[in-house]
Amino acid sequence: MLLTAATIAETALANKGFLQSKRGTWKDPFFKTLRDHIDETIRTYLGVDSAKELRKSTQLVLGIQKNAGTLLAEFKVQLVEDFKGDKPRRDELLKQLGFTDYLKDAQIGDQQALVNLLYQFKTNMDKNLQIEITKKGTDPGTITGIMDFAEDLKDKNISQEGFKSSKKEIIEEAVKAFNEIYESVISICKIGAKFFKDDKVKAGQFSFSKIKAALNSGSTAKSKDSSPASL
Repeated sequence: MLLTAATIAETALANKGFLQSKRGTWKDPFFKTLRDHIDETIRTYLGVDSAKELRKSTQLVLGIQKNAGTLLAEFKVQLVEDFKGDKPRRDELLKQLGFTDYLKDAQIGDQQALVNLLYQFKTNMDKNLQIEITKKGTDPGTITGIMDFAEDLKDKNISQEGFKSSKKEIIEEAVKAFNEIYESVISICKIGAKFFKDDKVKAGQFSFSKIKAALNSGSTAKSKDSSPASL
């Protein structure tokens, strides 16, 4: 919950100009104070030596997820179109490269599903297959880029889990602090999503359940109020 809250606070800071123009009580240093409070709560109650490092690690993972998702989406649409005249081969390639088994969970932010998809892609993308696909029109750089993301995401994911694994017992005082943060952040989410109602991407960044699902490595939990990414 705190990691989700920290991520949303960071998003609010990045968009504070627009948000503050719509709501005067959010003027500086509202969002910075909230973020710093979340950092201190993480340090105090979860035993994390550096909340900033945890947040940084998480942002790196989310960045890789986004960039890998973009390349996978570009690759998939080209493969589907290039092999639409040979549907059995198209379906075989989608299965062989991991899209059939892992795409749906990867679309809702499941990091482990994305790792599995990337690794299956990398493992099965031999030279002959690369030649077959690139001859149809897909740029070789798209393929090598996806393969590079496989190792990168695995390493960053392990680093993130290392930060998240250091914990203390949650006491009554901590529960109270967590609840106060949650109430503050959920209000920001509800108001911010409404302010960005005409921008689905921005609105999604203020969906608590969507961000939580994206941060839940190894989980296939689906967010009720989020739309699957277009992989």
